[in-house]
Amino acid sequence: MKKPKVRIPAGILPSAGKYLLLLLGMILMNFALPAHEPFSFPLYYAALCYGFDPILTSAEYLFSSIVSLDLFATLSALTQAAMLLLIFALYRRIRKKMKLERLAFVAAAQIPFVLLFPLEGYAIFPFPAIWQKVIIAFFLFVLSVFSEGALYSLLRRAFRCRLTAGQLAEILLFSVVLGLGVCGALGETVYLCISLSALLIAAILLKSSPAVPFAAALSVPLCFLHASALPLAEFTLYGCFSLLFVAYGKLPAVLGFTLTYIASKYFEGLYFEGAVPILLGLLPCFLAAAAALLLNEKFYKKAKHTLLFYRERALPRIAINRNRRAVGERLYEVSSLFREIENAFAEDEQEDNTCAVITDRLKNTLCLNCPGRRRCEESGAFAGMDKLVAIGYAKGQVSLVDLPSDLGSVCGNTAGLLFSANKLLATYRAAAKELAGARESRRLLAQQAHGVSEILKDIALEQGEEYSFSEGESALSAALATAGILSSEIFVYGDGNSLTVSMTLASNVNGKRLCAVAGKALGTPLSLAEKIPLAPNRTCYILRRKPEFDAAFGVATLPKEGETACGDAYSILKIDERRFLVALSDGMGSGEAARDVSDKTLNLLESFYKAKMPSETVLSTVNRLIAFSPEETFACLDLAAVDLDTGEADVVKIGSPVGFILSEEELRVLEGDSLPMGMLEAVHPSTLRAQMGENDFMLFMSDGVTSSFGSSADLYGYLSNLRPINPQSLAEEILQNALSRRQGHAEDDMTVVAVKLMKSA
Repeated sequence: MKKPKVRIPAGILPSAGKYLLLLLGMILMNFALPAHEPFSFPLYYAALCYGFDPILTSAEYLFSSIVSLDLFATLSALTQAAMLLLIFALYRRIRKKMKLERLAFVAAAQIPFVLLFPLEGYAIFPFPAIWQKVIIAFFLFVLSVFSEGALYSLLRRAFRCRLTAGQLAEILLFSVVLGLGVCGALGETVYLCISLSALLIAAILLKSSPAVPFAAALSVPLCFLHASALPLAEFTLYGCFSLLFVAYGKLPAVLGFTLTYIASKYFEGLYFEGAVPILLGLLPCFLAAAAALLLNEKFYKKAKHTLLFYRERALPRIAINRNRRAVGERLYEVSSLFREIENAFAEDEQEDNTCAVITDRLKNTLCLNCPGRRRCEESGAFAGMDKLVAIGYAKGQVSLVDLPSDLGSVCGNTAGLLFSANKLLATYRAAAKELAGARESRRLLAQQAHGVSEILKDIALEQGEEYSFSEGESALSAALATAGILSSEIFVYGDGNSLTVSMTLASNVNGKRLCAVAGKALGTPLSLAEKIPLAPNRTCYILRRKPEFDAAFGVATLPKEGETACGDAYSILKIDERRFLVALSDGMGSGEAARDVSDKTLNLLESFYKAKMPSETVLSTVNRLIAFSPEETFACLDLAAVDLDTGEADVVKIGSPVGFILSEEELRVLEGDSLPMGMLEAVHPSTLRAQMGENDFMLFMSDGVTSSFGSSADLYGYLSNLRPINPQSLAEEILQNALSRRQGHAEDDMTVVAVKLMKSA
């Protein structure tokens, strides 16, 4: 039987160096108190929680107990190790994550210490030895809880990203016990060498105020050891003087620190003792100064680069805002340019006086030298000429039957009048048609310029909005830290539907878990919008507010019997994260020609909507472009732009059959009365707004489907009895039912498009 593999968290390698350091830490921590109480237990427990090998870690904990040189102390450690080893091995075996119950296991593991550890008690405490052990056991329990977070922060977060105040406190408590262990095992001089070296190196690296609290933290073990606050004052003084001179370079900082240390020892009375105590007292200072000077600049440069993660980066935010402002201003200027183009191409509507001009031409040419002109003027026959030209302008030409009776009874040259009138009408109608085409082109260009201007203006306003520091960044940083997700940079901007979160994270972060943590921290549901690789192991994650709804789509289509291509075309387009477009176009006829018309219509619509051009501009422009086609090509269109935040759908119907919204409570009809697109240049689409809710279906069908049901009432009755679950099965069921009503013969192209709105997961 194949044994299951034990999964070790990322970042933990079975490195001999790590286990050696773990053993050394356990041994040192057992020297924290004179009786060598098992203060290595918190480190042992933290290592197990972090993912160290349970058997090897337990063996190291048992080995570290030997420092007490007592059989019962070793027996106590053996019992504790056996308990935790069995528990952690069991949880690994059943693949279950240990939760709050681990605190009970830690508390239970203190019982062997209380019962078996040979502690006679400390004279300074007026309690029996057993109660002293209970107090120490309680402290070990608390230290174990904090050590779990401290070890995680040290191994996974330190020098990689900013630590929270709680994590720093955990590390401080852990380091105090370790410092006491170093003092107890190796002596106070060794600890001074280590702590003073760390203090001086930190001052050179940070060159700022955080070096002072760091120095104070290093003094805490000495304060406990001597039961005095004097080490705290001394270390704070060392940190301050190091910072005072570090601005002039590394060497001045070392000299300032050294002189401060030598002076402080004078007030302690060190120089009144013998040569050996003086040498031992000054040795930590000289070793620390030598260590700081001997470290090369490459080390300091690399360490400074790492520490940049701890600083708030205001300059990039300022640079981004400045660039956004500049881009917004330029876009606004270009928007104004297109507005001027719109004004230049737009024309005021002028009154059509072509009929009056033709009438005047007839009077001044044909009738100018006519002997009967005077008679026509006196009888008012010229008014009949106005009527003749008006009817001819409407029809294209005039004939004898169009001649008004008052004009025909007086005019002696009716044949010449009709000939001249038709000639002038043909000339002026050709010129008028050419002029109308030019005006229509100018109107179309003006409309497009208006649309482009509106798009650029919206982008300019969006780009002009500056990014400021968001309070959510701190909350998000803390939430990610709690969840164990390392983030070196967090950028939160916008609000409402425009909320955007950018983070620099490890490339292997789970997107779904990240969205859950970030959404809970910011109080709004988020979804992963984009991942941008930055380095082999670093990625920029961009999250945006998750829409209220999600959508699923279903399509069923069948070409006309005998045709290879369906003349219907459909489109499902994601406009942005919050809106989508669904459309069904039915080209007149069937086969390839109808398919071309449908495809052309939808391609134009998709392109315009992707550019976020206003809907009224889109529909009128596409209609004119199709109408300009040299062939008579028409298309019926169903279109809906759906808002995923509100469920509102802007529905456009142009010459298309009835559509529906199917919900659990009712069946609503979507109906329009406009002509097909491209039939007339001035077709006005039927528009309506529909409200969709959770689990509602929207249905668009071509006339090949709707006509199969005989009437809208029959189709309504059929759909009312449906209780669909998913849109694909719904579309297929409607198509099959329509086909069966035609005895299996598709007499026209048949297409059903179904859209279902659902709550976002």
